[in-house]
Amino acid sequence: MKVSDLVKELELTVFCGEENLDAVVKGGYTSDLLSDVMGHMEEGMLWITMQTHQNIVAVSTLKDAAAVLIVNGASPDEETLQKGREEGVPLLGTPLSAFVVSGKIYQLLQNG
Repeated sequence: MKVSDLVKELELTVFCGEENLDAVVKGGYTSDLLSDVMGHMEEGMLWITMQTHQNIVAVSTLKDAAAVLIVNGASPDEETLQKGREEGVPLLGTPLSAFVVSGKIYQLLQNG
């Protein structure tokens, strides 16, 4: 399943990185602790977090994430958006909690 498919299915907001929405999502990782994500997230995964600062872009590029999904209706600040645009990282948003959206994404990936 592509990032664009998840955007459509879950009505996600795309903050930036539209040019890379065709990336294939190989799985997901839900965490707000950057060191945990660096140690455990695998390449091509969708990172689900409540973090909005620019370090999420650095970690997602380091781990080659398919995209970053920010939960609870939060939005990235302008510095994060600028960094995301520079790196071509899809930064997405949802009003849903990490728990709920993780379950929905899991179901979509299992069926898709």
